[in-house]
Amino acid sequence: MFPGPSISIVIPVYNAENHLRQSLAHLRASTQQPLEVIVVDDASTDRSVQVARDFGARVISAPRRQGPASARNLGAQLATGDVLYFLDADVCVYPNTLEQVGRSFFEDPALDALIGSYDDDPSSQDFLSQYRNLMHCFVHQTGRREAFTFWSGCGAVRREVFLQCSGFDERYHRPAIEDIELGYRMAAEGRKLILDPDLQVKHLKRWTFWNLVKTDVLDRGIPWTELILRDQHMANDLNLQLSQRVSVALVYLLLGLAAICAILLGGYFLTPLFAVLFILLGRYWMDGSTRPRSATILMTAGLFSVVALAYKYDMTGIIPPLLLSFLLLFLRHRYSQGQKSRRKWVSLTLGSFVGLSILVTLTYLPTNRWIFGLFVVLIGLVLLNNQFYLFLAAKRGRLFAVAAIPFHLLYHFYNGVSFTAGLCRWALLSMWSMDARHVPRPRE
Repeated sequence: MFPGPSISIVIPVYNAENHLRQSLAHLRASTQQPLEVIVVDDASTDRSVQVARDFGARVISAPRRQGPASARNLGAQLATGDVLYFLDADVCVYPNTLEQVGRSFFEDPALDALIGSYDDDPSSQDFLSQYRNLMHCFVHQTGRREAFTFWSGCGAVRREVFLQCSGFDERYHRPAIEDIELGYRMAAEGRKLILDPDLQVKHLKRWTFWNLVKTDVLDRGIPWTELILRDQHMANDLNLQLSQRVSVALVYLLLGLAAICAILLGGYFLTPLFAVLFILLGRYWMDGSTRPRSATILMTAGLFSVVALAYKYDMTGIIPPLLLSFLLLFLRHRYSQGQKSRRKWVSLTLGSFVGLSILVTLTYLPTNRWIFGLFVVLIGLVLLNNQFYLFLAAKRGRLFAVAAIPFHLLYHFYNGVSFTAGLCRWALLSMWSMDARHVPRPRE
């Protein structure tokens, strides 16, 4: 066993028995065992408590559901290790993860807190979960080593430092930015926080579209905006990089240009636009839906709508490659568990026809200065975020990277919505003479 500080694992859980089982199994397989594993049950109604006990974890049950911030604080107060290593219940460590954590604190006595990142191989194989987790991985892998924040999904902190900083803010009753807020306070006190890109864990969560938007807007975007306003500080790192702020502005400019084109050109602009969106979103509809029959109905309705528009506006050249791409999407989905060579053939063929469909579709766009401006802004956005798209292409292929662009543009769009809503909420609270020195309780 590597000599170093003793480590207490703290895992909050709420109705996550299956994920918790995998998480604890990976902890058991660690090359270096922790001093203790504390599972804090936040009033679960499933078998999470029994699963934790089956693995020999110390179980602490909250009297009522109060949120992960309160659960982590409860576990930290009862922990006895020198270092508190916080993990989410849907996170799995690697065999050497605990050894990495212990070594980092042992070799750097000045280190106060350490965070890692998700790996590039998330458990859920659907498109949206892959995209979302890979985006998190990219952000943390390319972030500055000297961190300004904390991350409770995979974050370790010296117990004495955690208690001196009063732990997580328990006014956050939902999974929100309680870890970011703690990191801001630690950084303001001059604590040493490090982001180690080699400290990686596997994420088990399956993302749905609406859960993703809700999390990014209500649980992250709005309260994070209020936190920035509270501390009057916006670091040029992670999700707050200058390139991300510029991307938000460019997305709104892109939407404005698209609206102008739609008003001036009507169906002659909207038909190619809808065709391209249908092609790019097709993979998400096939891979991301938990109800394949509903996804099939949705895709079929979308296909016939685009075909009808193409026929009406005499853009029939769009129809053949569109139909073939639609067919190949079904073949890819059907053979997703088949032989590797067959899957590769279908994916390569699909990629070729998706590219062909997009090229044929774009040839129908009329020459117009507004459309030219729209493409200039779109190309600017792609270039500004090219490192992320190259990362996706390297990990999941070019077709995946291209299909991710609409979701990434949407991400920038609702980041703008979050910032505006957070700014308005903060201004209203300040006008009402409420205590603006603290971030208000996040929306339930």
